[in-house]
Amino acid sequence: MFASNYPLADVFVSTLYFVLMIFWIILVFHVVFDVFRSHDLSGPGKALWILFILVLPLVGTLIYVLVRGGSMHERQVQAVQSQQKAFEDYIRKVANTKE
Repeated sequence: MFASNYPLADVFVSTLYFVLMIFWIILVFHVVFDVFRSHDLSGPGKALWILFILVLPLVGTLIYVLVRGGSMHERQVQAVQSQQKAFEDYIRKVANTKE
């Protein structure tokens, strides 16, 4: 292999693998959160997706992104909007209380 003869290349390749692993972990967390956030999936559907991701992590996550990835952004936007609305309602409630 190319990196085995050059120590600096070993460091580069190891760092690249480490960064790819971190990206992979982030992607898996995003997919798992999206499965639980999805209102159009039933309970058994969510369980099957999570089981598929746990049994075959690479294939399961990539298939999820290919099949349902287009609507992941929409669900993220809806979640952020609902959090923003809840925060604004809380601020209004606190600001209106008189002590």
